[in-house]
Amino acid sequence: MQIAFGVRSDVGLVRTNNEDHFAVDPDLNLFVLCDGMGGQAAGEVASRMGAEMILEHYREGSQNLRAGLEGPYREEFSAQTNRLLSAIRISNKAIYEAANGSSATTGMGSTVVAVQISGNVMSVAHVGDSRVYLCRNGELRQLTEDHSLVHEQVRQGLISAEEAERSELANVILRALGAEPTVLADLDELWVGAKDQILLCSDGLTRMVPDAEIAKVLAADQTPQEAADRLVEMANERGGEDNTTVIVARLLPPVTGWRRWLRFFKGGDRAWLN
Repeated sequence: MQIAFGVRSDVGLVRTNNEDHFAVDPDLNLFVLCDGMGGQAAGEVASRMGAEMILEHYREGSQNLRAGLEGPYREEFSAQTNRLLSAIRISNKAIYEAANGSSATTGMGSTVVAVQISGNVMSVAHVGDSRVYLCRNGELRQLTEDHSLVHEQVRQGLISAEEAERSELANVILRALGAEPTVLADLDELWVGAKDQILLCSDGLTRMVPDAEIAKVLAADQTPQEAADRLVEMANERGGEDNTTVIVARLLPPVTGWRRWLRFFKGGDRAWLN
């Protein structure tokens, strides 16, 4: 499966440092996004550790996905999804130990969303309130559930979704990398196909831009990079109250016949397929 993607990370208009971090490996169709938290530069440390360790662990096992796994294997999921889970467990342990090993990083942690696509199967793993969306035929569907206090209140019927958006507790999350010695990650697998678009984003986007407007951007006739740029611009136009990081991945149709010839003729440039 060929995938075109675009990435944009921006500090926003209020914060002075960017605590978001992302990692992408096009050869593995692997996309990771982390949103750090903690005093001083600790959030930056946690998010960088999370994203880079997940990428490294997946790469190390790319030839044998079951090699060196951390924790029990989840038989109901594929080897790809279990590799993501193992990577999250390893990064959680490292961030927890680092957070408790120095006063400068005490209390640091990070959200994470990670996606890996093998053939037509997409593995999703996440902790925290960063999100993964699927856009298919112009319709946007949220694939992850926020591990946040307000989401739990909505789930229990204590407040409405509209009240949750205005709540002063919107930034209180219930799960994070590094918060505890072990972490519970949510996992999912689903079938994806040509023209589907996958969006990974930090809450700097979703707090500023409604889902309906995100869907319009993804449905527009533009490249994944143009879509990523536009989404970040919209978050900043509405106040840019937080760091915003966006990864947009688009699954491309197979290159066959005259399309393959045209790609060769253009020196391998895939932009015409977008």
